[in-house]
Amino acid sequence: MDETLAGQVSRDAAETYERSFVPALFRQWTGTMLDAARVGPDTTGGLDVACGTGVLARAAAARLGTSSGIAGVDSNEGMLAVARRLAPGIAWHAGRAEALPSEDASFDAVLCQFGLMFFEDRVGGLRQMMRVLRPGGRLAVAVWATLENSPGFAELARLVERHCGTRPAEALRVPFALGDTGELASLARRAGLVDWRIETLAGVARFASITDWIRTEVRGWSYSELVDDDRLATLVDEARRTMVRFVAADGSVAFDAPAHIVSATRPRDR
Repeated sequence: MDETLAGQVSRDAAETYERSFVPALFRQWTGTMLDAARVGPDTTGGLDVACGTGVLARAAAARLGTSSGIAGVDSNEGMLAVARRLAPGIAWHAGRAEALPSEDASFDAVLCQFGLMFFEDRVGGLRQMMRVLRPGGRLAVAVWATLENSPGFAELARLVERHCGTRPAEALRVPFALGDTGELASLARRAGLVDWRIETLAGVARFASITDWIRTEVRGWSYSELVDDDRLATLVDEARRTMVRFVAADGSVAFDAPAHIVSATRPRDR
């Protein structure tokens, strides 16, 4: 997959991602994901697949009160550099979800928060996650719902396409590629998941301002190098004029950003 569409980012973009995207979008889902994977007092090991800068792995360590047994894996060195800086006690690994660098039955919980959309082989990635689960362990995978159900992102994609072209706009749309629950169900069946379910939950994207939102979207993601400073300024200016419906009285931005959570259990050995 083209690196722009695969979510590959530079170290600078990863720092922006952690500083702005994590509080705006991703941190709100960590508790839900840990609950879906039943991470609790009896959990002795957890793996965060496509961990990015590690917000979910850090939340797992905080819930358990220890980093022991918690690991994260990502193919993006820029993301991992930030993850290692923020939580050196967690075991961070470079690797692809389709070939996880872990032994069979290594973890009580395996989680993947908003990464499945970028896998080259989604079925293979799910099978790998089930492989490294211990019998009775839980899998939890989050993907965004359809772009149309996240109106701020849908409008931004159209704005980016008008001013920056098709490739940056497609990179913005890729995270919503598994919004169809029928396709998600097909993936679960083909991967051989057992006792699986899909739950759609409400979420909200929150940014400090229009400027913060647009700059974060461009400079914190994979197409940053495709948008020069002049085009970024143009995007900000037009967004201030045309996206006022997402702006609150205090200037902050908020809009719906729902997600699907797929959960499953690895059967106990018989």
